[in-house]
Amino acid sequence: MALSEYDHLVPEVVLFVDRRCYPDWKIIRRPIDFHDLTFVVGGKADYYVNGVKHTAEAGNLIYIPPGSIREAHTYADSPMHSYAFNFLWLPPNNETRLPLATITKFRLTGPLLEQIKAFNQIWMSKQPGYKMQARGQFLLILHRLLVTALHRTEDLAPDPRIERMKAYLAENYAEDLDIGRLAELAGLHPVYLGRLFKQQTGVSFRAFLNTIRVNNAEAMLAAGGFTVSEVAERCGFKDVAYFSNVFKAVKGYPPSSIAAKGWTPEKI
Repeated sequence: MALSEYDHLVPEVVLFVDRRCYPDWKIIRRPIDFHDLTFVVGGKADYYVNGVKHTAEAGNLIYIPPGSIREAHTYADSPMHSYAFNFLWLPPNNETRLPLATITKFRLTGPLLEQIKAFNQIWMSKQPGYKMQARGQFLLILHRLLVTALHRTEDLAPDPRIERMKAYLAENYAEDLDIGRLAELAGLHPVYLGRLFKQQTGVSFRAFLNTIRVNNAEAMLAAGGFTVSEVAERCGFKDVAYFSNVFKAVKGYPPSSIAAKGWTPEKI
């Protein structure tokens, strides 16, 4: 599945535990009606899922979908420490599963750990509106997890140089931009910057820039008042035919389809 296929999903966390196990900790064998997503940060535990044994240890991610029969116990000489999320999708009865194995080797990086700790603070303080805030934080965790799983990339800490570059592109997308110019602004070699950009974002500089340009073009066309040629020029495309080809490659439909009065992206 592509990452965009998860965009419509709304999670509801029903239980979160900073689980610091005692030597005799265990989960009694029974079926579950929720998704169990557990990040193991220390110790070891044996999980039995539908009768199959899985040993989880520090650096592992456990995923058990609803409908599974789950049982677990920790090792007395190495009690498990984990962060466990039990969640459902809204509306109920959505059967979408995460694209994860029962046990996945997963490096709990600084940024992800900070997101989990931020969730913990929100969940445990339970201030007014905490459920909305917790859902937003959990969505950020799921997004980072899905990007790593679907693109098969390491969960890298954001590089401030690439973050500045992304912000620059978002503000100046209509200008005549290329990797050489941005490399000069960043004080980096263009080849190195291009490689670093793709490593951090999963796409090339040009693909990232074209997506920003096309999304702005779509919004302008949907608002009305501009022709396709005018929008192409205002969004950094010098050639309207090239613009149309790029637009269709990104969106799956041509910019001319937005010309109908009253069209909005949600109606496609």
